[in-house]
Amino acid sequence: MSSKAVAVVRASMPLALALAGGLAGGIVPLVAAEQQVVTVSRSMDTRIHLDLASRHISVIRNGQRLGRWPVAIGDPKTPTPSGLFRVENMRVNPQYQSTKSGKVNPLTGPKGPLGHRWIGFLQRGDDQFGIHGTPWPHWVKIRAAVSNGCVRMLNDHVQRLYELVDVGTPVLITR
Repeated sequence: MSSKAVAVVRASMPLALALAGGLAGGIVPLVAAEQQVVTVSRSMDTRIHLDLASRHISVIRNGQRLGRWPVAIGDPKTPTPSGLFRVENMRVNPQYQSTKSGKVNPLTGPKGPLGHRWIGFLQRGDDQFGIHGTPWPHWVKIRAAVSNGCVRMLNDHVQRLYELVDVGTPVLITR
């Protein structure tokens, strides 16, 4: 699989996700029903900040920076969008489906193309941009611009980020 594959998967959407501000149209990372995470943001003073220039992501809570982790971002032809967004959905062990071929990659978890955590923040057509883990840590360590717009993190780092945010948390992406 190419390192520029689009992180979009299709699944039916449970009512709870729809009520919690999830996606319309049923475009979400595939997970078993018991693995879906639906919560409401625990603090209005918590946000994710991604600085595309430095290629670092942090959680800002009550004015304090929690973590500062390196990321890989979208390449110049398929850039990571900038702006203010909100976490739309969160998944444990998401499953990847290529938007080009429609093929579903059978691997999930830390060795799957999306790692073991998914934080979706922007739906655009059939595609969703997200923050996720990766089985290719090299790209993150060199803070490469190689994805199709998603934000890749080391699996340990995305785990920590995932624990600090909820559905509804603002996501600020600056250039």
